Amino acid sequence: MSAPDSPPLLLEAELWRWTPEPPAKASWHFVTITGAAADAIRARAFELRAMGAGRGFGSVRVRATIRGVAFDTSVFPQKAGGYLLPVKAEVRRKAGLAEGDRVEIGLRV
Repeated sequence: MSAPDSPPLLLEAELWRWTPEPPAKASWHFVTITGAAADAIRARAFELRAMGAGRGFGSVRVRATIRGVAFDTSVFPQKAGGYLLPVKAEVRRKAGLAEGDRVEIGLRV
Protein backbone atom coordinates (compact mmCIF):
# COMPACT_ATOMS: atom_id res chain seq x y z
CA MET A 1 0.00 0.00 0.00
CA SER A 2 1.08 3.58 -0.51
CA ALA A 3 2.64 5.54 2.33
CA PRO A 4 0.02 6.77 4.82
CA ASP A 5 1.03 10.40 4.24
CA SER A 6 0.68 10.19 0.44
CA PRO A 7 -2.56 11.57 -1.00
CA PRO A 8 -5.20 8.96 -1.84
CA LEU A 9 -6.46 8.36 -5.35
CA LEU A 10 -9.86 10.04 -5.65
CA LEU A 11 -12.66 8.96 -7.92
CA GLU A 12 -16.41 9.12 -8.21
CA ALA A 13 -18.47 6.11 -9.24
CA GLU A 14 -21.85 4.44 -8.85
CA LEU A 15 -22.52 1.60 -6.42
CA TRP A 16 -24.10 -1.34 -8.24
CA ARG A 17 -25.32 -4.81 -7.31
CA TRP A 18 -24.53 -8.15 -8.91
CA THR A 19 -26.91 -11.03 -8.29
CA PRO A 20 -26.08 -14.51 -9.61
CA GLU A 21 -28.61 -16.83 -11.19
CA PRO A 22 -30.76 -18.96 -8.84
CA PRO A 23 -30.36 -21.06 -6.77
CA ALA A 24 -27.78 -18.65 -5.35
CA LYS A 25 -29.42 -16.28 -2.89
CA ALA A 26 -26.69 -13.76 -2.11
CA SER A 27 -25.80 -10.65 -4.06
CA TRP A 28 -22.73 -8.43 -3.95
CA HIS A 29 -22.26 -4.68 -4.28
CA PHE A 30 -19.38 -3.13 -6.20
CA VAL A 31 -17.94 0.10 -7.50
CA THR A 32 -16.15 -0.02 -10.86
CA ILE A 33 -12.77 1.75 -10.88
CA THR A 34 -11.65 3.14 -14.23
CA GLY A 35 -9.37 5.85 -15.60
CA ALA A 36 -6.30 7.14 -13.75
CA ALA A 37 -7.18 5.26 -10.55
CA ALA A 38 -7.31 1.95 -12.47
CA ASP A 39 -4.00 2.81 -14.16
CA ALA A 40 -2.36 3.39 -10.76
CA ILE A 41 -3.71 0.08 -9.44
CA ARG A 42 -2.51 -1.73 -12.57
CA ALA A 43 0.99 -0.25 -12.08
CA ARG A 44 1.00 -1.42 -8.46
CA ALA A 45 -0.11 -4.91 -9.53
CA PHE A 46 2.78 -4.99 -12.00
CA GLU A 47 5.24 -3.96 -9.25
CA LEU A 48 3.93 -6.67 -6.93
CA ARG A 49 4.23 -9.36 -9.62
CA ALA A 50 7.78 -8.22 -10.44
CA MET A 51 8.70 -8.59 -6.74
CA GLY A 52 7.11 -12.05 -6.61
CA ALA A 53 4.33 -10.75 -4.35
CA GLY A 54 1.43 -10.96 -6.81
CA ARG A 55 -1.91 -12.10 -5.40
CA GLY A 56 -4.59 -14.48 -6.62
CA PHE A 57 -6.81 -13.39 -9.52
CA GLY A 58 -4.55 -10.33 -9.98
CA SER A 59 -6.10 -8.69 -6.93
CA VAL A 60 -4.46 -5.72 -5.19
CA ARG A 61 -4.95 -4.77 -1.55
CA VAL A 62 -6.31 -1.28 -0.95
CA ARG A 63 -7.61 0.91 1.84
CA ALA A 64 -10.81 2.59 0.68
CA THR A 65 -12.79 5.42 2.22
CA ILE A 66 -16.40 6.15 1.30
CA ARG A 67 -18.39 8.84 3.14
CA GLY A 68 -15.90 8.79 6.00
CA VAL A 69 -15.99 5.00 6.41
CA ALA A 70 -12.53 3.48 5.89
CA PHE A 71 -12.07 -0.22 5.16
CA ASP A 72 -9.40 -2.63 3.93
CA THR A 73 -10.23 -4.86 0.99
CA SER A 74 -8.87 -6.00 -2.36
CA VAL A 75 -9.78 -4.81 -5.84
CA PHE A 76 -10.10 -7.28 -8.70
CA PRO A 77 -9.27 -6.73 -12.39
CA GLN A 78 -12.04 -6.89 -14.97
CA LYS A 79 -11.55 -8.44 -18.40
CA ALA A 80 -12.89 -5.27 -20.01
CA GLY A 81 -10.40 -3.12 -18.07
CA GLY A 82 -10.69 -1.37 -14.76
CA TYR A 83 -11.10 -2.94 -11.34
CA LEU A 84 -13.97 -3.96 -9.08
CA LEU A 85 -14.10 -2.66 -5.51
CA PRO A 86 -16.40 -4.83 -3.36
CA VAL A 87 -18.40 -2.88 -0.76
CA LYS A 88 -19.58 -5.06 2.16
CA ALA A 89 -22.98 -4.68 3.82
CA GLU A 90 -21.35 -3.35 7.00
CA VAL A 91 -19.65 -0.56 5.05
CA ARG A 92 -22.87 0.26 3.18
CA ARG A 93 -24.81 0.48 6.46
CA LYS A 94 -22.23 2.69 8.17
CA ALA A 95 -21.96 4.99 5.13
CA GLY A 96 -25.71 5.04 4.41
CA LEU A 97 -25.22 3.67 0.89
CA ALA A 98 -27.79 2.16 -1.43
CA GLU A 99 -27.58 0.62 -4.88
CA GLY A 100 -27.33 3.35 -7.51
CA ASP A 101 -25.73 5.94 -5.19
CA ARG A 102 -22.94 7.96 -6.74
CA VAL A 103 -20.06 8.13 -4.24
CA GLU A 104 -16.65 9.72 -3.92
CA ILE A 105 -14.00 7.17 -3.04
CA GLY A 106 -10.52 7.65 -1.67
CA LEU A 107 -8.12 4.76 -2.36
CA ARG A 108 -4.70 4.02 -0.98
CA VAL A 109 -2.98 1.35 -3.07
